[in-house]
Amino acid sequence: MKPVDLLQAVQGIAEEAGRRIMQVRDSADFGITEKADRSPLTRADMAAHRHIAKALKALTPSIPLLSEEDADIAFEIRRSWSRYWLVDPLDGTKEFIARNADFTVNIALIEDGYPVLGVVVAPALDVGYYAAQGAGAFQIQRGLHSELHTRRVPSTPVFVVSRSHKNPELEAFLAAAPEHEARSRGSSLKFCQIAAGEADLYPRTGPTSEWDTGAGQCVAEQAGARVLRLPDLSRLRYNQKDSLLNPLFAVIGDSSFDWKPLLATIPT
Repeated sequence: MKPVDLLQAVQGIAEEAGRRIMQVRDSADFGITEKADRSPLTRADMAAHRHIAKALKALTPSIPLLSEEDADIAFEIRRSWSRYWLVDPLDGTKEFIARNADFTVNIALIEDGYPVLGVVVAPALDVGYYAAQGAGAFQIQRGLHSELHTRRVPSTPVFVVSRSHKNPELEAFLAAAPEHEARSRGSSLKFCQIAAGEADLYPRTGPTSEWDTGAGQCVAEQAGARVLRLPDLSRLRYNQKDSLLNPLFAVIGDSSFDWKPLLATIPT
């Protein structure tokens, strides 16, 4: 099936995962534990993961799944995958625990190293973003659908940055950058802000994993953005190495603008 033919079904899967996350959010016990890398894990992460894994298996039995909560798959196996699902069942667990609304469900379909379908659902905000290669990018909020497009850079550009993962490199970049407005958002919503024409640059100066970015990258790119590795400015790509950590990257909304001088100042 073509990515666009899968989009509606995947959107429904992500929305149901979001409802399961909200059930945990409305409870008294998040069931918080700690993973080997000392990042938090909650009952909501696992409830969403189990639902997504089962539903995608039923939808596309032949397409393998790589999820943050089931990522122990050797590269020797993964490297043979030309097409696979890349999932973060709950992106922004720290935001979720803090009862902040900036957490998402991320589902992407990767083909030959690049995302060709992406769904991002923010259940606490009642908004979803979805895209497929060649079909464009869209937002759904309170039942209303709208097409997403990036914007031309305004006189005072908006930089969207991580709420929970700021570091000295980011602070140094922002301090030296020309006049701008900086906004903090959590999870993959930063990609969606670019896609919706609400921000112009997302500089990522801290670590991310591939499941953090796949769905958001698809939404942003199909809306007209570019997602560029730093410092070489090549397109961010997936499943190319043993490690599932991304290189540093930047998301730019207006590809006609000369971003190179500014991107060269981002510490790498």
